[in-house]
Order: sequence, then structure tokens, then C-alpha cells
Amino acid sequence: MEVVLRGGASDSSLASDLREKARAVLSFETRDTRAVVLGGGTGMSTVVGGNSQNSDWPDHSSVGLKQAFPRLDVVVCTTDDGGSTGKLLRQLPMIGIGDLRKSCLSLILPERLGRTYGIEHDAIHGVLRLIQQVFNYRVPDADHGFRLLKDPLLAAGPGLRRACPKPLASALRSLGTYLSPSGRGPTIRPAGHCLGNLLLTAAVFRAAGGETHRAPGLAAIRAGLDDIARLLGAVPSRLHAATATPGQLKFLYANGVEVYGQSKAGKARRGFPVERLTAEYARRPTTGKAVGQAIAEADLIVYAPGSLYTSMIPLLQLEPIVDAIRSNRKALKVLAANFWNQEGETDISPGHEGRGYLVSELVEAYDRNVPGGAQGLFHIVLASNLEHLPGDILRNYALEGKRPLRLDRSHVEAMGFRAVEAQLFSPDKIELSTVIQHDPESFALALQTLLYAREHPRWVTRDPRHRRPERRECGAVRRTQGLTFRRQRHRGLALCEYLASVKRALESKRFVPGLLKEVLVELAWENRDIHPSHLHFFEEARVIPARSWDRSTEWDEVSGYYDPGDRCLKLHEHLMKEPERLKEDLLVALGESLLGRYIERRAWAQGAGVAHGSARCYEIRLRPVRARECLLNDKQLRRYLELARMIRDPANPLVYRLTINNNEGFLPSGLLFGLMYAWYLNNSYGGVMEYEMSLLRWLPRSLIPHQAKERFRKQVLVEFFREEVFGHAPDQCDSSE
Repeated sequence: MEVVLRGGASDSSLASDLREKARAVLSFETRDTRAVVLGGGTGMSTVVGGNSQNSDWPDHSSVGLKQAFPRLDVVVCTTDDGGSTGKLLRQLPMIGIGDLRKSCLSLILPERLGRTYGIEHDAIHGVLRLIQQVFNYRVPDADHGFRLLKDPLLAAGPGLRRACPKPLASALRSLGTYLSPSGRGPTIRPAGHCLGNLLLTAAVFRAAGGETHRAPGLAAIRAGLDDIARLLGAVPSRLHAATATPGQLKFLYANGVEVYGQSKAGKARRGFPVERLTAEYARRPTTGKAVGQAIAEADLIVYAPGSLYTSMIPLLQLEPIVDAIRSNRKALKVLAANFWNQEGETDISPGHEGRGYLVSELVEAYDRNVPGGAQGLFHIVLASNLEHLPGDILRNYALEGKRPLRLDRSHVEAMGFRAVEAQLFSPDKIELSTVIQHDPESFALALQTLLYAREHPRWVTRDPRHRRPERRECGAVRRTQGLTFRRQRHRGLALCEYLASVKRALESKRFVPGLLKEVLVELAWENRDIHPSHLHFFEEARVIPARSWDRSTEWDEVSGYYDPGDRCLKLHEHLMKEPERLKEDLLVALGESLLGRYIERRAWAQGAGVAHGSARCYEIRLRPVRARECLLNDKQLRRYLELARMIRDPANPLVYRLTINNNEGFLPSGLLFGLMYAWYLNNSYGGVMEYEMSLLRWLPRSLIPHQAKERFRKQVLVEFFREEVFGHAPDQCDSSE
């Protein structure tokens, strides 16, 4: 196999000698090298041992890091909340388990599988194919029975079922039955689930004694992973969950919006780069001693290619893990960059929106989001050389909105990290599939080459000192030098407990039709910044027939609103044919309800300075504090009204006014609140506000004074919602040198 590494100009000896010394690299012994790879998702499982979701994986399963480094430990991020994993998190107090399943399959050693069941070499392929089909099988949403749980082998073809070793078949059936109504564990309907996730969940909860009132601890997760590893022919105790504590991710965007949810991050179209990510846990997160020991003893630490904010950075916000990495001064530490940008994470450059994401910006993200910065985390940034990639493949990816991550070598090395390029994909596979993925053999060989180079210092001519990355000005969030994070925040609830609290808050409400309740529960799950207390201020949600709809369209054409007279969320019947509009307008109405009955009277008035009928004055009179039934206290409400451009009457503190030209429209304070609420949670559910808030995309220095003031008002409005409505801390990091 050919491998070409490219360093900077000062690395010319390394680049020129690689071909000549390829034989020496290939014979370089790494079987005793203690290696740790960290990450999650498909990217990590692919380089560890091949992507088990590829149809040809059983034919190429003896590849990757597990083969090059037999003493390999894999540490997996556990904050995933999408797909089948998300369905499990709704029901059980547990960690995200989907990426553990992927890594467990990639760690299978065919020869070990053969020894476990006494299988002849020629028959191992069939058993691998069976495992692949069973553990990756997605149960159809329409399948409401438990047939596949009681006999997981039904997910594979008849021929493969006959070839399955009896002990393996018996063990899989036992695990599946454990989650069925006749089993001793929690009952989980398999519809919509990945069957492998259910089997791994069964193994973990069985090890925990079937308890579901709290999350399984480290011992139960360890035992469950080891049970599955033994069944599948992987080495036990080499696959580690980063933490046993359930948690979720919180994204702060450069426009000041801060929201929960990994799966939502990939779907939202915020139009701003991620500024900061925070992993929040139900309690202080616990990490196994085995993880710290593996990192402390490692000769090689690898950050696998994959999602920057959702697979890697959460791992490095766990103090035992990042402290162990920094304390290990002997290991070679390698950051593997992705091929492509990732929607919702690295699709918008923090430095310049019109430019593709740079590898140096990956480094900056670590420096910005990991306590202590990027120093001591890695030495080498390994990127793929895409110079000779066929143009049609680049075009196809571009049509999907994907662009290569460009290695800006000078910036990376100015930060103090060695930038190295290698051909990390297989040209032969690209010709067959027109899809580019990390090739596990090429990736492992690149790491072997780097280790070999370290053993031969003459290959490396300089070791740049680390310098903290320079900050690129972008967006609305103030950037700080030298972030020192405060103690990690704990929200206090597992996600299933949060969902249960939402359902309890809605028990006494009336929904006509009942479908509205299901929609609102789903909205709360998708937008977990909706606190259960936000559901207190309405008594009913109802669809109103068109003939009875009497909502004025003078200010808007929103088809959902809150009526303080009867405390009802009212929705126009046409929304029942438009599911996405229904969600949007329901969120708007819910947002309006948080202001409760705050207005005693509203009217057009002849305000001061309004002359000759050329302007109008909109006036509201607030109810007394005790009669408002409002989420906001008096101080917060008055602050909000000021941000809504309302001016308090000097003679009467309960009266607020807004003067507008006759031919000019405006957003009343209640409607603005509802629209902001929906937009903040998910800007696709507050489209009209995208226009209103577009001024945030401009840097203040590029605006004239009037625009700069308006931009400042809108920025403060975002901060008000972040801190006062959704309760996010105003500052989660300290500025220090």
C-alpha cells in the first residue's frame, strides 16, 4: 500500500524519504504500542475496523486500527440523542448507546470469533454477515409486535440463520426476550429502533439488575459491553463509554442563541457558526478508572475523524479524560481532520461566511471549547490530501452542500501544531462507489508512519512552540482570550425524566383534537429548552373552524395565538393539513401564553407629539402584578417592553406607548414575544423573524449609527430570551490570561 505524507517546507526530508523508506515503515512493529482512539459516530468506527454498515464489511473486517494496534482502547462519546438512541432516551434513564454499537462491531476480530464458536475459517464470513444484518437492522415503524425481539435472527436471511452457532443464537434470543413483555427487563417496543441498540441496551440493563428508576452505573455498562464483545468476538474491556452519566449538548451560536440538542443542531439552519458547546449532565459525570489508565499508559492518542462538536469536544469536557491526556507527555497525539464540512457544525466558517471551513478553525474550536485550550491535547493535525480527487466526486458532494475542509498549513503551524497531509482514502473504492470515506488501512498506515518518524528524529527538523490561536472576529458573541471554564453545570434530569415532567404538566390541559397534545409533547422533546413551567399559562389548546375564526389580520397572518380571555391556544383548522406550520404556530401561541394576562387594556390613543393624524399611538395598560399570571416578574416584563420599543408613561408606570407612522406596521409586544420564542427555539419555526433578525449577520463596524443601534437592541433581545425566558447562564466562562 502506498502512503504519502506531506509536511511543511521544513519537512522536505520527511516528504522525500517516505517512498524510499516505505518498506521500513511497513515492517515497523506496533503490536506492543498502546493506543487510544477517542470520538464517536461512523467516522471512528470506520478507522477502528471498517464501517459495518457497508455491504462489503464482512469481506474487509480485518483492517484498521484494531489490526495495526492490537493493544487498542476505544473511548466513545455518549451524548447522542437522535434516531433509535433518541427513542431509547425518551423511555429510559441511560446514555446514548448508538455509537457504542457501531464501535463494538468494528472491534470484532474474525479469528477470535472463529475460536469462540469453533467455526471453520470458511464459515466465519457467514457469521459476520449475520451479525452485521442483525445488529444494523432497523425495525420498520409499522412493526408493532415483539417478534424480532424474541428472535433477533429473523433480521437475517434463512441461510445465515442456519449457519449461526447455537450459543450465539441462544444468547441473542435471551437478550431480545429480556426487553419483551415476557422478559424481566423494561418493555420496549422495537418499532423504529436499530435492533443492535436494543440488544446492547438489554445487556446493560440486565447487568444493572433491571432497575429503571436510575441510569445504569459504570459497572453495569462495563459488564454489558463486555457481554456483547464476548458474543461477537471482540476483546472485552477495550471499548469504553466516556461516562455513565446521561447528558445532553447545548450549542451557543454566534448570534447569541443557546439551545439544547445534538440531533437538532444538524437540522437547524441557524446561519451562524457554533461559538461554544457545553455538555450538561444529569449529575456530576463519572468516568471509569480504566479510561484514565488507558490514556495514561498510551503511546499513541488519536482523535478520530468525525463530528467536531458532537463526538469529540464533549469527551474533552470530561475532566478526568482531558486531564489524563494532558498528563501523558510520552504519547504521540494526533488530531484527524474530516474530509468535508458538516452541516450544523462546520458548514459556516467563524472567520468568513463566504469561505469554506479551515482546518485551523477546527483547532480554534478546541481552544475555545476545551478547558485549558488546545495546548497539550495533540501534536499533529492529520488531514487528507484531496488534490487528485476526481472532479465529478467534488461536484456531487458540492450539490449536497459539502465542501472539503482546507488545510491552511501556515496557520496551523503558527499555532504550534505540525500539519501533515496523507492520502487517507482508497482510490479503488472511490471508482466503485463514487463515495469518499476514510480508508481504515490507509489511516492506520499513516499513524504507523508518524510513529516511525518520531523514532527517527532526523526526519523532523523543527518543533514549533505552541501559540494560542488568534481569534477571528465573527457574529455577535464576545470572544475571550484564554477561556477558563467554571465548574460543569448539571441540569438534574435524565432526558426521559424531562419528558415525563412535560407530560405531567399537560395532564390537566384540554386538547381538541387530542392530536395537539402529541404534537406539543413532540415539540418539547425536539426543543428541550421548553421548560415544564412554560406549559403552566394555558388551560386548553383548540383547533378553530374557519367559519368561527375571528382573529384580526391587521398585524399578522399567523394562524395560532393565545387568547388570554379563556387561556386557550387557538389554531386555525387549515393548519391540520400543514404539519410544519402547525408546529410553528403552536410554538408562537405557546410563547404568547408566557406573558399571560399582562395587559388590562389596549387601544389606539392620541399620544404626545402625534399631530395632524399622520401618526398613531399604540397604548397598553398593564394589570397589577398579582393579576398578570405571567412567566416574567415585573422587572423582567418592563425590560422586555422596553426591548419591544414600548415607552413607559412618566405619569403612570402601568401605561406603555409606541408611536408609529400611519403607513408603518409594527409587531405588538405579545406577538413579538411569541415569534421570538419560536424563532429562538428553532428558526425554521419562526421564519418571519429571520428577516427581522438578519441585521445580526452584520458586524457593528460595517453599519451606520442608526443600524448599529437597532442591531444592538436585537442582540440584547436575544440575550433576554436566552437568560430570562430559557434560563441559560449569562456567562459560562471566565476571561483570564
